[in-house]
Amino acid sequence: MRLLRQLLPILLIIPSFSALSQKYAYVDTEYILSHLPEYAEAQKELNTLASGWLDEIEEKYEAASQLETAYRAERVLLTSEMRRKREDEISSKRTEATDMQKAKFGVEGELFQKRQELIQPVQEQIFQVLKDLSSSRGYMVVFDKAKGSNMLYTNPKYDISDRVIKELGYTPGETIGGEEKEDTEKGESLQDRMNNTLEKGKEKVNDRKQQVVNRMGGAAGTTGGRPKQ
Repeated sequence: MRLLRQLLPILLIIPSFSALSQKYAYVDTEYILSHLPEYAEAQKELNTLASGWLDEIEEKYEAASQLETAYRAERVLLTSEMRRKREDEISSKRTEATDMQKAKFGVEGELFQKRQELIQPVQEQIFQVLKDLSSSRGYMVVFDKAKGSNMLYTNPKYDISDRVIKELGYTPGETIGGEEKEDTEKGESLQDRMNNTLEKGKEKVNDRKQQVVNRMGGAAGTTGGRPKQ
């Protein structure tokens, strides 16, 4: 019993030493990606595609807006049947725009698929380097402190981002400028344009509701007759 009392503190300390012996590290994948020319090229291609699609979608919305402006100016001169036809034409134009918007920028849209095609090989390359480093240096876990992570504090001593960059064959600190930054400096960024285009798509639903209300009001006006005195 006396021997057990002497050994117990030592037995309790052993797991703590075991935990301390486990090695942890972290990286900043956004910082790493900023050094890779292939990632910059992929982003450039994606931005070019997205910008071209946005131009086309915005043209469709603009065509619908021009039709609507003309319709409002002439509405009082049109019969109910002519009004319905013009409203359907405007709605059809907006539907073309929203359908293209969904096809290109939706959750499983063409931009998402293209991003997977271009970016995934770069991500796999980084993962392989991290896997090799973890194996050779005995890291139990490697965290990512890039934007969106929940790491509240990191000690630079355990940051192996520069080591990963060197393993990939590049020099830490020699980052590659992106087009998105240049676009932001000029004015509206590509992300802003995408958000604004999405808002136009939402407006389409409200416009359609208003058209239905107008039709109901027009029908009531033609069948209701004069109010009783």
